[in-house]
Amino acid sequence: MCERVLTKRKKSFRCLLASPELYKVRSLLGNTESCLYVCSRFQDRHTNTTWFTLCRKPDQTLTNGTIKKSSGLVAVGSNIYNIAGSSYLESSSSVSILDCRSHTWREAPSLREGLCSVSSSVLDRKIYVAGSCLDGDSYTYKNSFEVFDTETQFWDPDTITCSKTEGDFYGCGTACIDGEFHVVPVGQKREAVAYNSKEGRWDMVGQQMDHYKFSASCEIQNVLYSCTHGVFRWYDTNAMMWRDLKGLVGLPMFGSGANVKLADYGGKLTVLWEEELPSRGPDSGYKKMIRCAEIALERRKSCEIWGIVEWFGDVLTEPVGYVVLEKVLDVTL
Repeated sequence: MCERVLTKRKKSFRCLLASPELYKVRSLLGNTESCLYVCSRFQDRHTNTTWFTLCRKPDQTLTNGTIKKSSGLVAVGSNIYNIAGSSYLESSSSVSILDCRSHTWREAPSLREGLCSVSSSVLDRKIYVAGSCLDGDSYTYKNSFEVFDTETQFWDPDTITCSKTEGDFYGCGTACIDGEFHVVPVGQKREAVAYNSKEGRWDMVGQQMDHYKFSASCEIQNVLYSCTHGVFRWYDTNAMMWRDLKGLVGLPMFGSGANVKLADYGGKLTVLWEEELPSRGPDSGYKKMIRCAEIALERRKSCEIWGIVEWFGDVLTEPVGYVVLEKVLDVTL
C-alpha cells in the first residue's frame, strides 16, 4: 500500500516538474537553461531517426529519445520543428513539433506543397523554409519558399516568389545572418541569395559563401561558423569572405572526412564528431566514438575571432556503422 502511494506521488512530482505552468514561471523569472538535442540515424536506414539529449554529467552519455523521421530541423524555444519530414526521396508537406518539455510530438499546419528537398533557418522566431518541389506533372523541380510564424502557428498566406533567384534550391544550405535569410544553392558557380523580409526582396550575395561549407555549420550571435576538412572558419559579412577561427588550443585533430556537426550552445560553439578507433579486449575490429567539444568564442579584433576550448570528451561509444550524426540543436528549457 505504501509503495503504491509512493509511486503515485513520484508520478505526480514528475508531472509537476515537467508542467507547462512551471516552465512558464521559470521563463518569466529568467531561469531557463540550454540543452542539446542530437538527431542521429542508423547507418543502414534512411528514414527513422533517434533523438538523444546530451548531458554534461559524470557517468552519463546520450539518453534515448523519440523516433521520428527528419528533414528540415530547427529549434525555437523549447520546441523542435521537423519541416517536411518524410520517407527517403519522397516529397512531403507535413510539419511536426517535438515539445522538449514533455518529449511528445504534435502536428502543425502543413506546407502549401510537398517538398522533395528542404533547408530551414530561424529569424525573429519565424522559420524560413527553402526547398524544391516537382513542377506540375513534369519531372523538373521548381524552387519553393515559405515562412512559418511560431507565435501564431500559421504559414505566411502571401506567396513569396523565387523567380528572381538564380540556382537550384534542391540540396541548398541556409542561414539567417544580418537580419536576412541566406540561401546557398548547390554548385560552384551558383550565387547565393538573401531574402530581406522587411523590404520583401531577394538580393544577390555572391559565390563566396560556398555551399559545401554548410554541411557542418551554425549561427551564433549573428555570425556563421563552419567546419570543413577539419578547418574551422567564420563568415565575415562585411568583407564577404571566410576567415579562420583562431586559437582552438587543445582541440583534438580529426580527419578531413569526419562527420562533424556544429551547434550554438548558449552562445558557445559545440562540436560533435565521429571517430573510429580499434577495439580492445575480446571484441576485435573497430568501435565508433562520438566526441564532443565546447568552445567559448571571443572577438579580439574586428576581423579576428578566437576559440577557447573549455571542455572535450567522449559522449557515446558504439560499434562501427551503428550511429550516424544528423543534426544538433540548442533547445531552451
